[in-house]
Amino acid sequence: MVQDYYKNPVVSSSMLYFHKPDKDLKMNFKMDPYDKDMGKKIKDIKLVDAEPAIKILDNGDVRFRYYAPDAKKVEVAGCGGYFSDERREMTKGEDGWWTVTVSGIRPGFHNHKYWVDGNLSVNPDAPVGYGWFYPINVFDLPGEEDGFWMLKDVPHGDVRMELYPSSVTGRLKCAWVYTPAGYDESDRKYPVLYIQHGVGEDEMGWVWQGHLNLIADNLIAEGKAEEMIIVMNCGYAFKEGEMPNFFPGDFDSELVKDCIPHIEKHFRALTDRNHRAIAGLSLGSGQAFFTAMHHRDLFANLGVFSGGFPIQRNEYDFTDYFNDPEQVNRDFDVLFFSGGDDEGYLRSTDPIVKAKQEIGVNVTGYHHPGFHVWDVWRFSAREYLQLLFQKKEG
Repeated sequence: MVQDYYKNPVVSSSMLYFHKPDKDLKMNFKMDPYDKDMGKKIKDIKLVDAEPAIKILDNGDVRFRYYAPDAKKVEVAGCGGYFSDERREMTKGEDGWWTVTVSGIRPGFHNHKYWVDGNLSVNPDAPVGYGWFYPINVFDLPGEEDGFWMLKDVPHGDVRMELYPSSVTGRLKCAWVYTPAGYDESDRKYPVLYIQHGVGEDEMGWVWQGHLNLIADNLIAEGKAEEMIIVMNCGYAFKEGEMPNFFPGDFDSELVKDCIPHIEKHFRALTDRNHRAIAGLSLGSGQAFFTAMHHRDLFANLGVFSGGFPIQRNEYDFTDYFNDPEQVNRDFDVLFFSGGDDEGYLRSTDPIVKAKQEIGVNVTGYHHPGFHVWDVWRFSAREYLQLLFQKKEG
């Protein structure tokens, strides 16, 4: 089953390529655009079969390859968690490719790094993601439950790039907007989920690393989630010269005053609070919580992924509010808090969720094996989407 998942185009895709063929260019000359004879030489270029730069073997081991014919030393390491940060030296072949096979990596989403002669490098032949404020190589080692985010032969929605002006920064902002299959042919209005990325990431994360559009496609096709519009925004809203802090600028104002009105003007969106949801991961979960709690007239659905249960911070204190289950249950159709088993959810978040459940607050807790990484957030999104917009009128 894992090998079937590995063959899915999404597993080896990245923002640099989609479904890259396992081919290499074969040429017996140096590519030089200034060579006056280059036009003649190009005819000799051929595509030949090649092993991918990252390959999952039948026994679950992972083989890494890096092309550096002039290098003296090449190393690879994970970033901790289920793929440790211990550097593994790679072995050079006569063809200039360096190779190493690593055992014991557990299933999940893995950021990882390469060093060439001691210099941190990006492997251009392997999938690349954007996180931690810079491009980094990534790969998925799928587990038995990971089919829900794979590319399947179901009706697919669209992801559109939408630009809107920010009254906070004075600049144009970009949001990626998912519309479900059939949106353009329909005249109906749809509920909307606004969902945020984490620190060091941007609005592309939920598409390229989270595969949220495919998760929604699959759930909708299976009848497990309502058709909805999903807005993936960039959470940075710094004013010129503003000092940074955990909440990067006044994103709350930008979302409420600029983004939501733009979306509701240009898309067929339902505009009542019960058909509007917000969620986020890590930093984005803090932003989602802050906005939902300060704008309960706008949102009746909240999802917090890997953000604890942040009832109290320097910026606010909602202790008394969450001790009043009748008020909370009137305000929210869905309250959802999730996290990874290995990032402390069971130790820090689960006790608060259960304590609130015991006094009658309608809150859902969810946890999944993993650290502060994308596989935990994909599973969280899968669970959250199935809860949204289920409350029927009357």
